[in-house]
Amino acid sequence: EDQSLISANTMKARIAGALGGRAAEQIVFGSSQVTTGAGGDLQQVERMARAMVTQFGMSDVGSIAIDDGGFAGPNYSQELAGKIDSAIRQITDEGYATAIMLLMSSRACLDRIADELVETETMSGARLREIVSEYAEIPEKLAAV
Repeated sequence: EDQSLISANTMKARIAGALGGRAAEQIVFGSSQVTTGAGGDLQQVERMARAMVTQFGMSDVGSIAIDDGGFAGPNYSQELAGKIDSAIRQITDEGYATAIMLLMSSRACLDRIADELVETETMSGARLREIVSEYAEIPEKLAAV
């Protein structure tokens, strides 16, 4: 499968996945107890959503590719800048809502993982897959990762 061709749905799924840690903190600890731990994830999400809007034409802004202007900054109207910002916000908000919905529908699994992380602080991918497999079927493609 060609990894250089990524669909809009795949990018949206990656955004939702990257927002999963922040969403889990909100669900488990509440909005007032979220941490700075998601800082890197939020930057990654912003870059992916911005690319969807300004490089790949994957938004309501249109099928356009916009130059970021390099050192001089972007060279487009305030109106277009507002549309870009709105489209980025819409993509990230949808990704966050998806992450919240998925985690809420899998709350028992989330709580089990959170309880173990409180004790151990870290978890291997193999251990995470082991716990998740007790609650849901893991697709074959992901089982090998």
